[in-house]
Amino acid sequence: MFPSYLPPLASNLTEATSIALAEQIEQTSIPTPLSQDNIATTYVARQNSNTPILLIHGFDSSLLEFRRLLPLLAARQSTWAVDLLGFGFTQRNLDIPLNPENIKTHLYYFWKTTIGQPVILAGASMGGAAAIDFTLTYPEAVEKLVLIDSAGLAKQPAIGKFMIPPLDYFATEFLRNPKIRQNISRAAYFDKSFASSDAQTCAALHLKCPNWNKSLIAFTKSGGYGSFTAQISKIQQPTLVLWGKQDKILGTKDAAKFDRAIPNSQLVWIDNCGHVPHLEQPRVTAKEISNFVSTA
Repeated sequence: MFPSYLPPLASNLTEATSIALAEQIEQTSIPTPLSQDNIATTYVARQNSNTPILLIHGFDSSLLEFRRLLPLLAARQSTWAVDLLGFGFTQRNLDIPLNPENIKTHLYYFWKTTIGQPVILAGASMGGAAAIDFTLTYPEAVEKLVLIDSAGLAKQPAIGKFMIPPLDYFATEFLRNPKIRQNISRAAYFDKSFASSDAQTCAALHLKCPNWNKSLIAFTKSGGYGSFTAQISKIQQPTLVLWGKQDKILGTKDAAKFDRAIPNSQLVWIDNCGHVPHLEQPRVTAKEISNFVSTA
């Protein structure tokens, strides 16, 4: 049975890993300095006694994007996934400005409240930029860093300045369109068969949450995540850069740039894979992360 805070559309899920992860989503009330009210935050946790992995999803997504990777990692390692402030199924509080700084603050208090020990922090796409930002600000909370086809080297997009009524509404309605989302999904994969109806349901489920469009507009107007080029050399944690060889969303040039700029890093290419290795090549991705975690 799915949690009550998931939209009814969850009943359309068909893949076993999607159903299993959706059924395991929990919600906790996180106190932060961002508001007098706690923030209802959704997450999944598979715990044992070793160093936990914390998975951070990408733009306009949710923790469901780790439906194939999380069970594989959790077989050997404590593994968490969380919905960032303003994304996924976490409460959207419109009184809190939605920007990278507040996303980072919320993530810190989630970590402090629920985990409370250094983690292996893994971020995919925009989640990689969020993970870099978190690591630079709270290095004591991160033991190792994993970047999966990560954002974080490009300048802030200029689209935010054009997000004024009614253009902002039209932009989110365009992104809500099932055909548009399906095209984006297909572009993310090397093997287009992964862009299934179940994948489309996973990608659209959080759109049914209250204030999805208003939060997306607010985040876009903030400018989102820009370039960390000037700061990433300060990352001292061992870092694994995983990259799909056929990434058509971000391309492949940034993989080597991350590897060169982060002092203690290693780059691993994943063959026959687009922008989402954790979905398209989950076993290879899990193996590389597990090997990295176990290396002294």
